Amino acid sequence: MPITSYWLFVGFALAASFTPGPAVMLSIHNAMHFGWRRALWSSLGNVSGLLVLTLLSALGVNAVLHASALAFNVLKVTGALYLIWLGVQQWRGASRAIREIPTTYPGPAAPQRTPRALYMKGMGVALTNPKAIAFIAALFPQFLSPSRPMTAQYATLTGTFMLISLITLSAYAGLAVLTRKRLRAWFSSGWVQRVSGSVFCAFGLGLMRLHR
Repeated sequence: MPITSYWLFVGFALAASFTPGPAVMLSIHNAMHFGWRRALWSSLGNVSGLLVLTLLSALGVNAVLHASALAFNVLKVTGALYLIWLGVQQWRGASRAIREIPTTYPGPAAPQRTPRALYMKGMGVALTNPKAIAFIAALFPQFLSPSRPMTAQYATLTGTFMLISLITLSAYAGLAVLTRKRLRAWFSSGWVQRVSGSVFCAFGLGLMRLHR
């Protein structure tokens, strides 16, 4: 692809990545509760999900979703319910937030806090994130040149998007860790969890309204 098109893509990717969404909220939540290193696992899961979405796009799944109303609706409802479920979990966790949030992650990891669990949750958010799906499905094709090898172009765009997303999520997580000590009482009130949960539910409800 022309170099000018590539840098235009980078601009779109930066804007999409830094705009707060489910992936950003999850990264902030994990950094607050488990620390930056554990939050990194959910970020890696998220960028892995982006890779899966890109592979599906390259294989023509987008065409199937556009052609089949049933397939589109199944994916839409599944993704929406998953995001709403995450939101409900955040609200439930807010009731336990009156306990002081530790500055470092204490003791052995609980099952839901293991690197594998955090990685899988991050991937799940990516695979059901309407912003990521829309970005890959709608914008990727705009930067592909039919006269050039598709595989190399997809690899370039995918690698760039994954790198930008990982850097963005890590930056948000780092910022969350830096502000955690100063705003400790605010986070322990459970208000942040409720806001985060509300955002997840809002994205889920918004995904329900998505049309083919």
